[in-house]
Amino acid sequence: MNSPHNAAAPDREIRRVRMEPQQRRLTVQKVEHVAASMVRLTLGGAELSGFTSHGFDDHIKVIVPTAPGQPLELPVAGPGSAKSPEGAVKPAMRDYTPRRYDAEAGTLLVDFVIHDAGPATAWALQAKVGDVAVVAGPRGSMVIPTQFDWHLLIGDETALPAIGRRLEELPETTRAVVVAEVDNKNDQQAFKSAAAFEVVWVCRNGEAAGAPDRLIEALRLLNFRSGDYFAWAAAESTVARAIRRYLIEERGANKQWVKAAGYWRRGAEGAHEPIQD
Repeated sequence: MNSPHNAAAPDREIRRVRMEPQQRRLTVQKVEHVAASMVRLTLGGAELSGFTSHGFDDHIKVIVPTAPGQPLELPVAGPGSAKSPEGAVKPAMRDYTPRRYDAEAGTLLVDFVIHDAGPATAWALQAKVGDVAVVAGPRGSMVIPTQFDWHLLIGDETALPAIGRRLEELPETTRAVVVAEVDNKNDQQAFKSAAAFEVVWVCRNGEAAGAPDRLIEALRLLNFRSGDYFAWAAAESTVARAIRRYLIEERGANKQWVKAAGYWRRGAEGAHEPIQD
């Protein structure tokens, strides 16, 4: 259980960093499949110089064409591919995690979850080296310290890029536990970290995504370690909200050290929702 009296300790302070958003026109340099339902694109280009992302769960806007040869005119107003009064179809804009930025190599990795709907998904599936996308942001970061005794990372497929990035950033002096829901074992990924960590995979095996029962049941069976921990969860909005409530109300977690976000919402396009009290 977390210790509330330690919430103000300097090495546990969560900082918010605001940044001036910038739009960058980048090209695809590499395409790879990291799991059955995850495509990783390596993006690069001169405009990537100066890119900054301080938080493992930052999000950027990825703007992609929705028609062959469509210009990515900037600025793009609003998400989706709604038609303008003149009838022209706009490019699509969706939120993604900057999975890894390598300033020396001049590359940015972005992971795309493959699912049934979405223009960005369709673009990523067909992407080839030399294709162009525009990346905007991030507008800001929440910097979560690594100096907790351990870290609890929870989510579905949409959370895996942020979870993978967090594990890579954790030092060897801490530990982490991941509880991740995917459709089947072919969607499981191999993570790397200097920290000691374990992964509990929860498979839907063909059942619909977006129900909280599976992840919460896995948390009920989890042997929570002693010491102070930070919990992070991202999934469908109602699932993320249920996880946060479970951790605080049933596990006695310090709510200052529980962050949850809806990375998608059933029946909605391009949703991204921070879960508040």
